[in-house]
Amino acid sequence: MKTIAIIPARGGSKRLPGKNTKLLGEIPLLAHSILYAKQHNFIDAVYVSTDDVVIKEIALQYGAIVIDRPQALSGDLEPTVSALK
Repeated sequence: MKTIAIIPARGGSKRLPGKNTKLLGEIPLLAHSILYAKQHNFIDAVYVSTDDVVIKEIALQYGAIVIDRPQALSGDLEPTVSALK
């Protein structure tokens, strides 16, 4: 059995536009989540689900596997569980 981490990171944040790409310390916010997941030996793979090209580039740069999320599953009212399915 494998254990995976899935990080949902859509690009359309309304309250803080671009929040997943904003720097916290010296790295993007998203990178903190990826690096945290990768430091645990029980996690076999880290996936990022996104609809945003910049977020995709960051995820790949930090070693995550990217799932391209369709726009239909990326709206403000779309629950996270839809993207996970």
